[in-house]
Amino acid sequence: MANSPQARKRARLNEERRKHNAGQRSEARTYIKKVESQIKAGNYEGAKEAFQKAEPVLDSSVNKGIFARNKVARHKSRLSAHIKALKSA
Repeated sequence: MANSPQARKRARLNEERRKHNAGQRSEARTYIKKVESQIKAGNYEGAKEAFQKAEPVLDSSVNKGIFARNKVARHKSRLSAHIKALKSA
């Protein structure tokens, strides 16, 4: 347990940030799931639209330090490849 006032404040702020970041992470994952559900349904237009909404959310999560840059790049790349495959199928 934190003993000094500074350490108590650090612990309190860290907990607040952890909760905030968890919400941001959950929101981004929800956007990814929406795209994946449209892909599984075989709906090209819906998947494309959902991906366009998800892309800025994912990019901003990188800028906020929620996700690593390469993780988001990997997800975006794979989702767009799946959407592209839907169009050709």
